[in-house]
Formats: sequence, structure tokens, C-alpha cells
Amino acid sequence: MENLSNPTVIKNLLQRHGFTFSKALGQNFLINPSVCPRIAELGGARPGCGVLEIGLGIGVLTAELCKRADKVVGIEIDKRLLPILEETLSEFSNLKIINEDVMKADLKRILFEEFQGMEIAVCANLPYYITSPILMNLLEQRLPIRSITVMVQKEAAQRICAQPGSREAGAVSIAVRYYSEPKILFHVSHGSFLPPPDVDSCVIRLDIHKNPPVALADEKCFFKVVRGAFSQRRKTLSNCLSSYLNLPKAEINALLEQAGVSSGSRAEQLSLQQFADIANTLNQNC
Repeated sequence: MENLSNPTVIKNLLQRHGFTFSKALGQNFLINPSVCPRIAELGGARPGCGVLEIGLGIGVLTAELCKRADKVVGIEIDKRLLPILEETLSEFSNLKIINEDVMKADLKRILFEEFQGMEIAVCANLPYYITSPILMNLLEQRLPIRSITVMVQKEAAQRICAQPGSREAGAVSIAVRYYSEPKILFHVSHGSFLPPPDVDSCVIRLDIHKNPPVALADEKCFFKVVRGAFSQRRKTLSNCLSSYLNLPKAEINALLEQAGVSSGSRAEQLSLQQFADIANTLNQNC
């Protein structure tokens, strides 16, 4: 395989295949040679394991995953990349590429058919515009995976990994913490990509919980409460939930008091357990 961290090599490769970058798909290919080996190592690619990769680009990370894992299955939405990947990854017999949209693919079926008996990790260099939807899609399906290691925009990484009760926390922070233990692994400068984006990135890993860290009477109610609590960040919890759930403020205040949470609190001040307590108290009203 040619040096796919060399911008000249990449440009020649793409030109030879008549490929142009798609802004709509948020395509930025990694050219920093130190990044992909670190993602593969920290993402858990190793003998005995399988890796699902989302968005292969020209195969730089894919190659590192194939060198370490028993099997790699890549999901790539852009069919224009398939002949390029056939060239750049021709040496690897432990790779299967599926040309699908990961948001529409039957991931449970794919994992069952391709990785039977293996521990499974997910790795990806996600387009910035669809980071949260892809992550939540992976988490909400409760796939049989050990971890999700992804490259995301720096600000998104800080939001996703924010501790409940901190000013950076949002609805996605709470949801991610319910399903996993998130961690920022390392930063990646915008100059590590071709073409370079306007912002820096971070690699994060979500280690999936075997069991949720809080007990819920109704998950749907829990997530509805979380969304409602963060729907108007400048307003109090009481006002947000009253408006979002279409319940009288007096009723919300009484339920919050029953849950042991001040009606004057704001969403970013609450712990995961407090959100669970509110949801379990509000369960009949969701």
C-alpha cells in the first residue's frame, strides 16, 4: 500500500479515480500518520476481536484496524470510494466493505452474521454534521459491542463527554452517560486532515455499560424529561418541564419536591441520578 499519509499520493490517487470531496458528506481524510495507529490501539483492535468501522474514507484507519483485529467490516455510504478502497486495501483478506448508510443499515443483523463469537468494537472518523445522530443510533440499539471509539469535532467531544452537573452538560451528555462511560483520549489538530476543516478534533471512546447506572421505571419518560429539562437552558427546571410536558407548573413543582429536586434548579446542575429520580416520579405524567 502506498503512503496514504502523503498529500501528494492522496491527490494523485483521487485524481486517478476522478474523485472530488463531498461537502454534503463532510469528507475530510486523515493525513497525520500517527493518528490512525493510536485510534486502532486505543479502540481495542486486537487478535480475537472484530471491528465495525463507519466511514472508511480512503482506508487509512481501516488498514490499521485490519493489521490488528481478526476481522473488520466497514460501512461506507459513498459508492465512489469503493474502487479506491479496492486498490488501497487489496492486501487485506480480513476485510468486508458494505456500501450502505449506517443510519439505515440493519446493524444487529450485520454484527450477528459477520462477528459470531467475537468481541466487537466500533471505530469511526465521523462527519461533524451527523456525529450525535450516529452515536445515539449505535447506543439506542443496544448492539453487542464493547466500545465506540470515534473522531469528532472538539466542541462535540467536550459536550458528549461532559460530566452531568457541569455547565458543559447537555441532553446528549446525559444520554451518553446512561449507555456508556465516555472519555476524551487525545486531541487532533485541523492540519491533520485533507482538506483541513476549520476546527480541531478529538478522539473519544465510549465504553458500553453492561447495565445502566441508574434504575428507571420507563426509559422513554427518562429521555423525555432530559430533553425537556434542556429545552430552554436559561429557564428553571420547573418552567422547562411545565412547558415541555404541558403540565401545570404547580403540579411540576410538587413532583419535583417529591423527587427531592429544587424547582429552581437548572438542567446542567443535575446528576444522572437526579434525572432518574425525576423521571421515576413523573412516570405517570410523561
